[in-house]
Amino acid sequence: MLRISITLLALLFLTPSLAFSQTRNRSSRQRPPTAAQQAQRASQARTQGAQRVAEQIKHLARFNYVLCGVTSSIAAVNEAARTTQASAPDLEKSKVVVKQSISGFRETMDKLEIDFRATPELQPYYIKLAGVAAGAATAEEQANRNQFDAAGRSLLNVINRLADVLVIMTQ
Repeated sequence: MLRISITLLALLFLTPSLAFSQTRNRSSRQRPPTAAQQAQRASQARTQGAQRVAEQIKHLARFNYVLCGVTSSIAAVNEAARTTQASAPDLEKSKVVVKQSISGFRETMDKLEIDFRATPELQPYYIKLAGVAAGAATAEEQANRNQFDAAGRSLLNVINRLADVLVIMTQ
């Protein structure tokens, strides 16, 4: 009997008791961001968005500058090919590269519009930005019809719209 009582006492002291355990879960709740934190986050998102817009303006302007020279070369080679009835494989390669580049710009403009629409801090600027992807798509269609000069003009319209958005974002 003594053995049983000693064993029971030992088990009582060694086993954890539910009565003494913590009954309330201690979890850290996330506090809602303060007004200063929200303003900082909005400012940071606006700055990053403006940087992305400025970067696209730079890329498009550089491409448009190069496109002007390529368009002149393509027109000259086309005229030479018509008079001599010879084909120019380099001409076709140049056309394909230009078409792919414009297609890449359209995809980038699509992504930029989606990002502005999906980011709450950038949504006020989306209204002015909306349509740049459509302008790039127009340029892509024109390039696919070998109307490279018109495609360059469409890209200029895209650059103008991006510049307008950038001005609004930096005010």
